[in-house]
Amino acid sequence: MEILKKIPSEVKFAVEELKRRGFEAYIVGGCVRDLLRKAEPEDWDVATSALPDQIQAAFLNSYTDNKFGTITARIERMDPPGKSEDGLGKEEIFEIEITPYRIESEYSDQRHPDSVAWAKNIKEDLARRDFTVNAIALSYDPGGGKSEVEIIDPFGGQSDLQAKIIKAVRDPNERFSEDALRMMRAARFAITLGKGWIIDAETSEAVKKNARLLGNISKERIRDEFLKMMATDRADEGIELLRELGLLGHIIPELEEGYDVGQNKHHVYDIYKHSLYSLRFAARSKFNIYVKIASLLHDVGKPRAKQGNGPDSTFYNHEVIGAKMVQQILNRLKFKKTDAERITRLVRYHLFYYNVGEVGEASVRRLVRKVGMENVDELLQVRMADRIGSGCPKAEPYKLRHMRYLIEKTAKDPISVKMLCVNGQDVMKILNIPPGPKVGAILDILLGTVLEDPDKNDKTFLTSQVRKLGRLNEKELAETARLAEEKKEDVEEKNDKMTKKKYWVT
Repeated sequence: MEILKKIPSEVKFAVEELKRRGFEAYIVGGCVRDLLRKAEPEDWDVATSALPDQIQAAFLNSYTDNKFGTITARIERMDPPGKSEDGLGKEEIFEIEITPYRIESEYSDQRHPDSVAWAKNIKEDLARRDFTVNAIALSYDPGGGKSEVEIIDPFGGQSDLQAKIIKAVRDPNERFSEDALRMMRAARFAITLGKGWIIDAETSEAVKKNARLLGNISKERIRDEFLKMMATDRADEGIELLRELGLLGHIIPELEEGYDVGQNKHHVYDIYKHSLYSLRFAARSKFNIYVKIASLLHDVGKPRAKQGNGPDSTFYNHEVIGAKMVQQILNRLKFKKTDAERITRLVRYHLFYYNVGEVGEASVRRLVRKVGMENVDELLQVRMADRIGSGCPKAEPYKLRHMRYLIEKTAKDPISVKMLCVNGQDVMKILNIPPGPKVGAILDILLGTVLEDPDKNDKTFLTSQVRKLGRLNEKELAETARLAEEKKEDVEEKNDKMTKKKYWVT
């Protein structure tokens, strides 16, 4: 079958090695789901009748880091490693998670099974899995033949795969009481598996009924699931689905404060919708995760800052209030301190004021110092997302392009004698003269020479030039310095024109 060609040689080797030793072995979980829908699996999992010590005996280069019997087999790549999508070389070692058939007892904490026992067969093992599309197993006869591929699908996962339905295995209430994070996973799968996917009605109702159980899940696991959703191009749809299912209030309740809260004449949508549409633009534009989260949360402080109603309502200091809230949200979700600070800065300064001709270079420099030069592009991207989320037709109008130009202009080191390999002290020492206008004139002339030919910014060459210039009289030196100043102005003007052209500004 065509599907066998998609299975890596290392996975086939693992299955065949277990079978050679007399055990059953099936490829299971999300990788089977992705194979059947002709997508590229990210991870590979195998379920087997072998017990943990028997698995480790089969794969000596293996390790385990959990109490549920999962063994990670490390197999040297059999196919040429090649290159990954980012152009970097792939790892020489291929890792496969191999787990004995198992059944699980009660989940008293809605996170982990109280105990694990080994199941008798693959069907019992599949019964413990979350959704039908993930409860499909695949094996094959290494000897070949027309019926070499065997699909085990006791819960109708292939049918649900065709219908694009996320459905819990058996009773959804039981599945979610076992591990409440599965409710977030249901929402994520509905978004990440592609357009047209929906959550089964009974499963959806069970999510709403059990949403409160999410409070029993560690914030780290919730954060990781949230980040997986935010990494997609449809992150905004995912957030809205979390709200509809009653889960958002257990993750970022502050976002729901803006639901149906109207804004002023500068906005088309209410605060919550504006946040979603801002995120949509950031996600579709493939901005990084920091910009996406900041775009979603940039106006989270508005409901608490709102004064008045209707088109003239105000939200003074909402960016300051919002920044404090974002810091609390990200700390609560156990984000790394550096990541939380980075996103918080984007929220704090997203409302920067800039109008061509009104805001000077000094103001731009102050903003860059506050945000950090490395974060300026992200700040402008948040502003673009904010504009589109407000119903504006253009993400980057002329004034934002002009600001990019001014930021780059102010970030460049000014053309000055500090660029030279010699300084005033060198000139005075070489010519044995005291401080005075002659020293400055010589440095200006040297700068003109270097601007014309940067390779001449060499201490030996410039030292010889200092000696030659030292022999000029006052009038000759002044005229040569004047010509050098004109050269500097020409270079500055040329550089400025090039920067303006880059950002299409005048």
